[in-house]
Amino acid sequence: MLSWGIAATGGIARTVGQVIAAEPGMRVAAVGSRDLGRARGLADELAAPRAYGSYAELALDPEVDVVYVATPHSLHLQVAELAIAAGKAVLCEKPLAVTAADTERMVKLAREAGVFLMEAMWMRFNPLVQRLQGLVRDGSLGTLRSVSASFGFTSPYDPAHRLWDPALGGGALLDLGIYPMGLAQLLLGEPDAMAVSGSLSASGVDAEAGLLMSWNDGARALLDTSLLSPLSNAATVTGTTMRAELAAPFFATRRLVLHGPAGEPEEHVIDASDNGYAGEIREVRDMLAQGLTESAIMSLDDSLAMARLLEHARGQVAGAAAEETPAS
Repeated sequence: MLSWGIAATGGIARTVGQVIAAEPGMRVAAVGSRDLGRARGLADELAAPRAYGSYAELALDPEVDVVYVATPHSLHLQVAELAIAAGKAVLCEKPLAVTAADTERMVKLAREAGVFLMEAMWMRFNPLVQRLQGLVRDGSLGTLRSVSASFGFTSPYDPAHRLWDPALGGGALLDLGIYPMGLAQLLLGEPDAMAVSGSLSASGVDAEAGLLMSWNDGARALLDTSLLSPLSNAATVTGTTMRAELAAPFFATRRLVLHGPAGEPEEHVIDASDNGYAGEIREVRDMLAQGLTESAIMSLDDSLAMARLLEHARGQVAGAAAEETPAS
């Protein structure tokens, strides 16, 4: 039986906690939060026997094998450090940390301690995304030329909300943009160049961003993310022989349509429950069973590369905004 500790009590903690509790051979052993009452509430929902009013107590629970970190972004490193120091495996929500330096520190700590660490990028465990990745790898799409993807919705401005608060790692890029950027990274690798434009909120976080990633062979990715606009949230991947369309939301898609040079579109559909959450927790189980400390599907090297891309993108948006602000 693989026993999990859930760090935090928000929506994603509840969602993933329910998946863990329903998975054969797994259980939620404890829930930790800075608010003991909230921890007890979620523990009761998930039939977890223990609740803690601090993340440190959760990390030290001797029955917890894996800590799932679902706190706001700004607390990821702090909670992961506690778990790693206690020798616990860690599944940490995306992004691993707010800055590239903090991401590097988390990875360094895990590798030095020989402790399993993986970023919870559930998109990579969606069966249709994995099918598309396989088609790209085996050449079925021909030579990959472009990726187009967006993720955005209208979020009412509230400087205290985690999406808008810089102290909590707010902004469109860290929370939403990581998905279209992650799809391009998954299929094309790390880009050779990236140009980003966007706007900042009154609180100073990126409210929206458009990205052009390019590769030296001419491949490109056109990506969009926003907290101001309801975007299509779909993705199109085009090769020299085939085009693939991932229905919205592309990162948890239930429908993949392939368009070849001739013939009817080929449609692939999955059940709503097969969205990637179960896949990522099974990956943790399988890696631990094999004595491994890193996942090949969601590698730490890819997480490090994404952290640098996100930091570069956020810097470009902030830099452009500073240039547009008149000197006082």
